Amino acid sequence: MKRYDVTALGELLIDFINVEDSSFGNPQFEANPGGAPCNVLAMLQKLGRKTAFIGKVGKDGFGRQLKEAVASCGVELKGLREDEEVHTTLAFVHKLPDGDRDFSFYRSPGADMMLKEEEVDGELIRESEVLHFGSLSLTDEPVRSATRKALRIAEENGILRSYDPNLRPPLWKSEEEAKEEILWGLQHCDILKIADNEILWLSGKEDYDEGIAWLKERCSARLIALTLGAEGSLLVYGGESVAVAPYRQEHITDTTGAGDTFCACLLNGVLEYGLDELDAAKLQEIGRFASAASSLITQRKGALKSMPEKEEVLHFMEERK
Repeated sequence: MKRYDVTALGELLIDFINVEDSSFGNPQFEANPGGAPCNVLAMLQKLGRKTAFIGKVGKDGFGRQLKEAVASCGVELKGLREDEEVHTTLAFVHKLPDGDRDFSFYRSPGADMMLKEEEVDGELIRESEVLHFGSLSLTDEPVRSATRKALRIAEENGILRSYDPNLRPPLWKSEEEAKEEILWGLQHCDILKIADNEILWLSGKEDYDEGIAWLKERCSARLIALTLGAEGSLLVYGGESVAVAPYRQEHITDTTGAGDTFCACLLNGVLEYGLDELDAAKLQEIGRFASAASSLITQRKGALKSMPEKEEVLHFMEERK
């Protein structure tokens, strides 16, 4: 038995989310703890899993806020480092009319980019069932080399690798570099969670079956989960391709963290059933729970501190039968 179910590596930042306008008509923002990898871990903790995080924040007020928030979720933080010179990364999130988001990043540089190879806690990875990562830790050095080191440790020790590209075009120097690095991630994962806009951007295929076929030729993942927003999701494993219906909401408060919630539930299902003997029934069960949990999070602001409890998800599913 490993000490941790999932260790994640990547960005930990502040999401300033537009909550309302002031009496003068100026937008006001709430400083929410964020960053996709820790959002995933926060949901896994709600599902009873043991998790740990590897990353970097600035030695500043926002860094302290993030450490306290993530620790309060129960995530192990001995892999978190502090940068004495570079400030914690900030993102401003504007809600669009359709419920989607527009991101403005303050990360030139940001502390999450400054994680070095020698600061990666290899023991945390070796003590985990799964290593989860995204593409934001592949945008720049030195964190790109740190990510590669973490993946080498996982591969050498038979640790499952989970990947969510989590595409953020403004953070890349060029589209060509983004595709090259994101493709590298595809070649070093066992589990892939990818969104509809990302598979279109990567493959150029508007037909999802064609996009999945394109991915399979370039991806090492044994389980692929394609999220389709309000249209549900598609889980692909071996010869199985299972369409999962969505849990639609009439009104959307905030989609921040919906994909991370889905990813966490996907990993929870893999931890429960393993990655060797999944079938259509298990994939449908995993997908339905993930869909329900991600639907619930869209009714709340923020992500890391807003994740639903397992019993809440089950109750919601029962109500929607």
